[in-house]
Amino acid sequence: MANSNGSFGLRPLSKLGSATNSTGLSSYSMYEIANGNTDKIYHGQPVIPLSTGFIGVTANAAGGTVSLLGVFMGCKYVASGTGKPTWSNYWPGSGADSNHPIEAFVEDDPNQLYVIATDASWTSKATARAAVFANVNLSTGVTGTDSSGLSLGRLAISTINTTASLQLRIMGWVQDSANEDFAAAGIGAVVRLNNSFNAPTGSIAAGTVAVTGV
Repeated sequence: MANSNGSFGLRPLSKLGSATNSTGLSSYSMYEIANGNTDKIYHGQPVIPLSTGFIGVTANAAGGTVSLLGVFMGCKYVASGTGKPTWSNYWPGSGADSNHPIEAFVEDDPNQLYVIATDASWTSKATARAAVFANVNLSTGVTGTDSSGLSLGRLAISTINTTASLQLRIMGWVQDSANEDFAAAGIGAVVRLNNSFNAPTGSIAAGTVAVTGV
């Protein structure tokens, strides 16, 4: 039976350990999107820190060379057409009054766990178990749907490996009777950011970075 999960990017699930699950969301004017940034940033999409002090999309980083700051959950800006404060679950790439900041809401706790749908068959539950603690990349990590604002990112089964530079680490999967067919895409994998910027080894995107996709 096909799984019911569609694409939704990274969705906060719980925390490692026994810490309170606040979903690790930070704003308080800490993170901003640069005025003039035309890159759309979707809900559930990972973002990176830039040397300019702003955040950017992962496609602006050479694969494996820049740590992920966290996962984008939405933003607040003053609309250029109306002059009114606007809250959105994604950044549409335009429409903000350049006289005001674009505040970004980011899940930035390195101990946050997320659920993400797989993009292909895991073959069997045994194969999925063997992938736990391995690393993996997102597929379609920088695209999304404007109507919902949601990322189309999924866990790219074909990239599972021990390579340390891959974006995510697999921790398990969600027990869900509607999404338990390991022979089909859509299993809800539980992951954490593999190389969080807020970890001691985090690195920043400096200067002009290559648009390679990750």
